[in-house]
Amino acid sequence: MSTEFTEWLRGRSDDQLRALVTARPELITPVPAHVEGLAGRASSPSAIGRVLDRLDRFTLAVLETLAVLPGPVPHRSLRTQLARALPGAADAAFRARLKETVERLRTLALVYGPDGALVPAPGVREVLDCPAGLGPPAVEAFRHHPPERLAELVHDVGGGDADDSNGNGNGNGNGKETLARLLGDPEVAGRLVEEVSPQARAALNELAWGPASGRVPNARREVRAATAQSPIEQLLARALLAATGEETVVLPREVGLFLRGGRIHRDLSAVPPAMEGTARDQGLADRTAAGQAFAFVRAVEELCERWSVDPPGVLRSGGLAVRDLKRVSALLDLPEWVAGLIVEVAHATGLLAASGAVDGDWLPTPVYDGWRVKATEDRWVILASTWLTMDRVPGVIGERDDRDRLLNALHADLRRPAAPEVRGATLGVLAADPGFAPALTSVLDRLAWEQPRRRGGHRDQLVEFTLREAEQIGVTGLGALSAHGRALLTGRGGGTAAEILAPLLPEPLDHVLLQADLTAVAPGPLTSELRRWLALAADVESTGGATVYRFGERSIRRALDAGQGADEMLAVLERHSTTPVPQPLSYLVTDVARRHGRIRVGSASAYVRCDDPSMLDEVLADRRAVPLRLRRLAPTVIASQTSRQALVDALRAMGHAPMAESPDGDLVLARLDVRRTEGPPQLRVPAAPGGPETDVAAAAIRAVRAGDAAHRTRRPPVAAPSGQVPRSPATETIVALREAIRQGSQVWIGYLDSQGNATSRILEPARMEGGYLTAYDETRAAVHRFALHRITGITDVTDTV
Repeated sequence: MSTEFTEWLRGRSDDQLRALVTARPELITPVPAHVEGLAGRASSPSAIGRVLDRLDRFTLAVLETLAVLPGPVPHRSLRTQLARALPGAADAAFRARLKETVERLRTLALVYGPDGALVPAPGVREVLDCPAGLGPPAVEAFRHHPPERLAELVHDVGGGDADDSNGNGNGNGNGKETLARLLGDPEVAGRLVEEVSPQARAALNELAWGPASGRVPNARREVRAATAQSPIEQLLARALLAATGEETVVLPREVGLFLRGGRIHRDLSAVPPAMEGTARDQGLADRTAAGQAFAFVRAVEELCERWSVDPPGVLRSGGLAVRDLKRVSALLDLPEWVAGLIVEVAHATGLLAASGAVDGDWLPTPVYDGWRVKATEDRWVILASTWLTMDRVPGVIGERDDRDRLLNALHADLRRPAAPEVRGATLGVLAADPGFAPALTSVLDRLAWEQPRRRGGHRDQLVEFTLREAEQIGVTGLGALSAHGRALLTGRGGGTAAEILAPLLPEPLDHVLLQADLTAVAPGPLTSELRRWLALAADVESTGGATVYRFGERSIRRALDAGQGADEMLAVLERHSTTPVPQPLSYLVTDVARRHGRIRVGSASAYVRCDDPSMLDEVLADRRAVPLRLRRLAPTVIASQTSRQALVDALRAMGHAPMAESPDGDLVLARLDVRRTEGPPQLRVPAAPGGPETDVAAAAIRAVRAGDAAHRTRRPPVAAPSGQVPRSPATETIVALREAIRQGSQVWIGYLDSQGNATSRILEPARMEGGYLTAYDETRAAVHRFALHRITGITDVTDTV
């Protein structure tokens, strides 16, 4: 780590350091003890790699240019070099953009120094590795060559005698450095390129703009310029290519720059590419997205309701079977990829979970019961927020992994760590141009400019998935980002997104149109209560602008099994129908209810009892009852060797309407919400976007400054306060610590050490998270973390006097 970089960082103002840790929050997780620790963390390869991944193409090009040019670079030289690849570089707009970019690189601590001597931060050159597609410097490219071979190369390049035993060429320094100096001379490089054949020159041109490496057989062959035959041998003998392995070669950076005519980049743009697509009316897009949001919420609810009654099994691999996904698709009348999206989002939200590791079922959780009673807009915000932040990718359902295994819905292999960031970046592109639906290729081009280090086939696939899933969920409408989707993305709070969405949602209806053909027509979305009741008492026949429900003997019996009575069902129909209850429907309900429950089935393995012996005679005489192995115990009781459920199903197949009975003789009612499995204790709360809060960043910088002052001055620890150790209620302690963090003040706390002994500490709190307090401990003269449950109390530091 450079001492100059540390001193530069120490000289930055508190506002500038707060901007640094806000843009790079990983630098204060946890809070470093002093500025040297902050500088070391900022120059670590992992931290530099993370921040480089967030740079746009122009900002990265500026940093690459500084990394390629030797020594401190004046701002004027930087502008001149960039102008070679940038049309219109003399414009005032470009000058302002370049100045803004350099300042941003300083803010991110990737560049330091004044405008007259800009220097990349320590570690940047190493992490960039091959900036702008250039190969390594000649000193690095030829570092594994033996001295004798270096001497031969220097001689053939034209720098001295080959018989220098030290490999120094002409005796003026190390052989690698001499070779690098020769290759960096445009006259020498031009002469060497002119000496090779056209085929060799074509190979150089292929490597000139990157990638600068290639593969050739026997790359380490020792050839001289006078005896070289093939094009590759001509290049190896003149050091225009360097062997880095048995079959790999690389183009030295000095040669690459010569072939590029001194340019570092072929072409650049200081602004992102223009978007192509279709302009949309924002109001129409919002209404379309709201309709999709409403449909998505209802689809999730319908899925959970169905799985409450008829849950699919969990595969041994932990996923959902293909046939079960097809059933969901048929149930919801949606394509399979949409069904997979609904299943995955419901699971990620905590509404669905497996009931067991082996031979379990996919069932709703208690979280679903809390979710379904919320308003539709609030339910959508929960689902959409989960989709935005989850690391699972429903779009790959049905594909095969590297071992040619099918990827099922709810399978563990659907996780992709980059998915949340790609979703946020993709929607961020849409947010930049309200009322505009960009084409997929345009979005990919914009993202390639905004984050060039993160390009790849998998990323492009995730972008495509994001756009189509956002449309299905209701984040976008007609391809344009909706107003409620923008509120969700920018983190203005779920309440704001819900408030924007609420007026756009259709008003739920509490009535249907009953028809004489035993159907009920819902002219629009129904209230949850009425829709749940109709799903119990009728079957969905068709969906669309209006939903058609059909009543039948089976559906009526299903409602009776759930504890409904005939009078109660007719009363519900009369209350929610805009037309009188048709006589055929009234007769159907009454007739099924009259026959329902006259036969009772219990456990013998199972038994049948009925107050009407003649009905039991009919059952015994039926040939279909032979497999049931029935035996009459009394005029009104028949025993069977089959299970109770099998006996119920068999009697229903004969045309009877039996009801199950408990061992106590009570009726067993089938309810839609009785099957639940354990799930998360509460709905998932997505992580807040962006860096740390302003107060947290300010407190962290105060702690770093205080620790740095102690580190530099070697200030002795402050004596622990005498007297009674502070004690206060836990709630009061937390409130006081938060206030101290906000004000940057010192406090006196009581703290239990690992042996349970109470000690006094004087602290300057920095941040609280995860049950721990990070603070500068005046009594230890260092930054420490304190477990909040061990703090016995808190008081003002003036009370120690």
